[in-house]
Amino acid sequence: MKRFQFVPAFFRCNFAGCGKPIKTPGGLTRHKQSCKFNPGNQYRFSTPPSSPPFVPHTPSPPPGPDNGLLPPQTPNRVPNLGTPTPPTPSQSTSRRTVWTTQGRTGIYTRQHEILNGRRCDKEGNFLPPGAPPPPKPAADNDDFFPFTSGTEFKVGTLLYRKAQMSNGDVNTLMELWAEYQALKGEEVDPPFAHTKDLHDAIDSIPLGDVPWQAFKVKYNGEIPEKAPGWMTKEYEVWYQDPLCVMEMQIGNPNFDGEIDYAPKEVYGRNGRRQFTDLMSGQWAWNEADTIARDCLEAEGAMLAPVVLGSDKTTVSVATGQNDYYPLYGSLGSAQNHVRRAHRNAVSVIGFLAIPKTDREEQDSAEFRKFRRQLFHSSLTHILSPLKPWMEKPRVTLCGDGYYRRVIYSLGPYIADYPEQCLLACIVSGWCPRCTAFSGDLDGDPDKAIQQSHEHTDALFEAFGGDMKDMWDGYGIIGDIEPFTANFPRADIHVLLSPDLLHEVIKGTFKDHLVTWVSDYLYAVYEKAEAKRILAEIDRRIAVAPPFPGLRRFPEGRGFKQWTGDDSKALMKAILPAIAGLVPPQMVRAIGAFMEFCYLVRQSQIDKTVLCQIDDAVRHFHNEHVIFLQAGVREDFNLPRQHSITHYRWLIQQFGAPNGLCSSITESKHIKAVKQPWRRLNRNKALGQMLLTNQHLDKLEAAAVDFKLRGMLDYNVFEERAESARLPIHNAGEDDDEDVAGLTSLGDVQFPKRPACHYPRLLDELSGFLGLPTLNEYIRRFLYDQLNPESDVFGMDVPLDDCPKISSSLWANVYHSAAATFHAPSDLSGIGGMHREHIRATPSWQHGAPRYDCVYVEKDPDADGFRGLDVAQVELFFSFTYDSVSYPCALVRWFVPHGESPCKDTGMWMVKPDFNTRRRRVSSVIHIDTILRSAHLSGVAGDQFILRTLTHSQSLQAFRLFYVNKYADHHAHEIGY
Repeated sequence: MKRFQFVPAFFRCNFAGCGKPIKTPGGLTRHKQSCKFNPGNQYRFSTPPSSPPFVPHTPSPPPGPDNGLLPPQTPNRVPNLGTPTPPTPSQSTSRRTVWTTQGRTGIYTRQHEILNGRRCDKEGNFLPPGAPPPPKPAADNDDFFPFTSGTEFKVGTLLYRKAQMSNGDVNTLMELWAEYQALKGEEVDPPFAHTKDLHDAIDSIPLGDVPWQAFKVKYNGEIPEKAPGWMTKEYEVWYQDPLCVMEMQIGNPNFDGEIDYAPKEVYGRNGRRQFTDLMSGQWAWNEADTIARDCLEAEGAMLAPVVLGSDKTTVSVATGQNDYYPLYGSLGSAQNHVRRAHRNAVSVIGFLAIPKTDREEQDSAEFRKFRRQLFHSSLTHILSPLKPWMEKPRVTLCGDGYYRRVIYSLGPYIADYPEQCLLACIVSGWCPRCTAFSGDLDGDPDKAIQQSHEHTDALFEAFGGDMKDMWDGYGIIGDIEPFTANFPRADIHVLLSPDLLHEVIKGTFKDHLVTWVSDYLYAVYEKAEAKRILAEIDRRIAVAPPFPGLRRFPEGRGFKQWTGDDSKALMKAILPAIAGLVPPQMVRAIGAFMEFCYLVRQSQIDKTVLCQIDDAVRHFHNEHVIFLQAGVREDFNLPRQHSITHYRWLIQQFGAPNGLCSSITESKHIKAVKQPWRRLNRNKALGQMLLTNQHLDKLEAAAVDFKLRGMLDYNVFEERAESARLPIHNAGEDDDEDVAGLTSLGDVQFPKRPACHYPRLLDELSGFLGLPTLNEYIRRFLYDQLNPESDVFGMDVPLDDCPKISSSLWANVYHSAAATFHAPSDLSGIGGMHREHIRATPSWQHGAPRYDCVYVEKDPDADGFRGLDVAQVELFFSFTYDSVSYPCALVRWFVPHGESPCKDTGMWMVKPDFNTRRRRVSSVIHIDTILRSAHLSGVAGDQFILRTLTHSQSLQAFRLFYVNKYADHHAHEIGY
């Protein structure tokens, strides 16, 4: 048997700051094309205008000195964010407003004039502009302490973090390593003697070391003679100093350039304010105004909001009580894409206690009060090290090498609805953000005002401390004080962040709308017929054509455990599946909600999008009454569904919601809780989990340090150079990805190598593929290419007027093309670029054929779909004519059905284009005219599809198709 020889990675990227090792020249070329250190991939900034194109509004004045809190507001009423007249010279201050480009050309930001994050030295003295950062402590560039070499560090990282190898397997591997070296006659020890040696080395890393601490809590009320066990038990809470954790995040060099050191206002090319990261929201600006008013040392300071999140998680249901309650902390100044990525921007700062008792006691008033008080007291104690530095600055080293004077604030809190009720001390069924009555959550939002600590205090005084009246009339648990009452400028009712995962995706969509459709069918039809219709919906979803990132449900939707990815995947396919099987108004209601969902999940939201969000909410409320009329619902007093009325205000306060979603903390559960649990021996499990998390923090801190000193070729914690901006949820069967560094409008390229086993001569190829007219299509294509000014298309001219091609013309066939396109408001890489693969292959993954559909640019001046055509790719190929290479696609065309989108689904419809002889219209196009993949779903109406129909046959089985704008966020934004 022939053994392969090991080939070392001896080609290295020569761009400054990269140096990643590559094994082949071709791999090096492909890496350089997307390397984020490639100067050709960096932003191209235009010279900013001498003065801003307009004068944005002056920030609203801070709250009055009598309260120190945000004034109560109606959730749907928002501060005026318009553009008032420019200030007169008498209104101006001595501070100069500085405008800078943000992201791409034409995006401008204005920083807060007082809390502007000025650089200073270690003693807090401000540095002059352009001053270099203070020198760093001298360190040898070959000192990998406590490891003997970079290779040893990489092996340790591989074993402990990536492979998560068990202790016994590590010992076995080291023994085999030593035996192999002995067989080769080399007296070289393995990297580690045994598991303990590996753990000792990680423990000795001097970086990233924030020790775990603990305190114990016990019930201190009156204990009866026969007291339940929870009254006498001590509860242990473990935590890390949040001040140290935040300083580690602020000082992380890996975040350099991705931290906002001051609140900012971002304005787009159209002069409209954009809400993106947390620091671009009005809350951060108002917080800075309040600090500037109350703190004499605020001049030049950096505002550092602390984003918190907590949620119980279960690691095992088969081995008894295995619930954990992690508390997470993240620097709010870090931009959203940093928090969404797996880059240690979200840290575990504590494990809260979970008191439990028997069924007899679990609903008792005393136990429930103790459980709530334990939660809030624990948070108050854990966060107490931050409190002194919320009213005066603390000099802190930042990731860019400079010191800044940092003032902390409690920022948004990420939580699902049960956790929000616990945090806000609100009765379940009430809104934790506003005063809407629990029995009228779907009523007029103008009748409700913002919940606040002041509102609770006023009610307490008005009712004379009667807790029952506060509970019944206002849904307030008056005998518990929220933890935010113990910190400056903090009000939990204002700080509750929007939760896309549980409020929108899993809550309103999956738990409500999808369930209601099923309930409607069972209410209207006999049980057997209802099951038949539900099975038809499942079949329609299953036969949806493949699409990059699209999951299919071949066995239907009968999951025992729904995940967020399951819900998001169903959202992409449900509208075409239910159209014709449920009343049109029900389709419109779900379509309006999905429009809302896709709008609020954008990463850049301006006034236009906010108005679209309002329209979608209004449309949804007008249409979803069908569920009342059909008898599915008696009311809509649903807190999670009610929460969507707050999203406009929440976006203006905290920026784009995707940076504060509970999917971030749920993803962190995997790394911080579930993966450590799987590698434990279950003996004192929590202690082992704390140690594992501490080891992982140390390894990552060492990796960043070694990379910064040029001692590592690449960060071993990054799977690829551009992985820093990958979204958390990228589920799908296909290979689509975000792209760092590219900022063009769009590009489509073939792979480096063509597909095998195809004839090269054109005549032989056309016979092999069964395309006798391929020669004619190519000639007509060449006519268009060689006569770009012609008023007649090549498809319409006589064939004799088209260029003649040789029968010996060679052609290369490709099974895919990579489309890189501009998607500015989605979870994309630098410049908002996204890459996906378009397939045209006779066998996809050793199965059925796959021939994707694409958007073809028709009119660049037209908006959305009106400027695009839709076609299905039959063949990707390239040829050379007259010394010019032409990368092409043979496509079959679709034409629009109607002059506007479908009034029920909101989607455009297309149908196959036929000529006068009832044959499909096909042509050859240049791949540069392709924008990206398009997803078509068949229009079945009230007809049932064949049980034998498969997804690979779908594009040939229907006469009419929806152009699915919900296939992904890019299709929603680009095509509509």
